[in-house]
Amino acid sequence: MKNITDQLWTRSEPTVIIPPLRRYSLLTNSVQTSFPDQSLSTDELKSRAIDIRKDIVTMIAQGGSGHPGGSLSAVEILSSLYFKVMNHDPQNPKWDLRDKFILSKAHACPVLYVHLAHCGYFPSAELATFRKIDSRLQGHAHIKTPGVEMSGGSLGQGLSFGLGSALSARLDKKESRVYVLLGDGECDEGQIWEAAMAATHYNVDNLVAIVDRNGIQNDTWTKDVMNLEPLADKWRAFGWNTVEIDGHDFTAILSSLEEAKKVKGKPSAIIASTFKGKGISFMENNPDFHGKAPNQEQLQQALSELDNLK
Repeated sequence: MKNITDQLWTRSEPTVIIPPLRRYSLLTNSVQTSFPDQSLSTDELKSRAIDIRKDIVTMIAQGGSGHPGGSLSAVEILSSLYFKVMNHDPQNPKWDLRDKFILSKAHACPVLYVHLAHCGYFPSAELATFRKIDSRLQGHAHIKTPGVEMSGGSLGQGLSFGLGSALSARLDKKESRVYVLLGDGECDEGQIWEAAMAATHYNVDNLVAIVDRNGIQNDTWTKDVMNLEPLADKWRAFGWNTVEIDGHDFTAILSSLEEAKKVKGKPSAIIASTFKGKGISFMENNPDFHGKAPNQEQLQQALSELDNLK
């Protein structure tokens, strides 16, 4: 007999029908079958990042709840990974040789869902069902969503999961790499550092941790909850190859990810300095929009500001 969760996820249609979101120009009648796409220029990535931010704030506004701040801060990181770095196939989400992305800060799932839709894992119209009953796109990432590798919600678990995935790939003699996105507030969790210690003990060089260093956790500043600095030195002390970058600079992100591939015998950590709510004036660096949906007036202002960035 199926349990309640299985019954929820096996119903055929969402009960709520909402007008679809925009579908950006690359995904019309055809869908790219595999990534990375080395033909994409930095300017094209920047243009996509604007469209992705528009979809993020729209889906959260339509859903009536969600986490815009930490989703917007991670756009360039995920765009770099999904469009230019990771080997993955939207038509075969469980491809055995794929690289894996683990969203440890799983409340920021809107940024993941939008990237998965733009890659073709599911129709972008489905973004409009975010947080609705029967939707595959719930408020925290779930493995029954195509392309999602780990169910999350309880912070601190993703690096352990990523470490296990990376070790598994190595044991199976696969060249797959594992990328884990952590929140900076999440680095308060002891489990992060247990995994960090284990990763160097086992010389796991196909594992990359990326810290979204936006300086805000929940409704306040990370420095007031737990002073993490010097954060990069902490990762180095645990034996990780560690770099600090601008997390909104595509050139810096892509360069650091390529350099991480060359590192042997140890994992890599990338401390990416970002702004929570990036791209929208009233959300940027504002703790109020950690977990608050914009109202219709705010949504229109946000979309207008993003359009002006084109």
